[in-house]
Amino acid sequence: MYVKAQLLLGLSMLLAISFVACGFALASGEPDWGPTATWATLAGSLALCVFTFVRAVQMARAALK
Repeated sequence: MYVKAQLLLGLSMLLAISFVACGFALASGEPDWGPTATWATLAGSLALCVFTFVRAVQMARAALK
């Protein structure tokens, strides 16, 4: 169970990196994938990042009990 929490935490970190990269792409003016796809990736990565982080913390706490 603890290993699954670590994997989810790693996924959360990758999603956070994706979120920041999309933010930089939008700030640069003209994103490579176009604004619509970049905004969709930005929103999706933020939502999934928060979900996977919270779930990883819950699983890690449950494994330590």
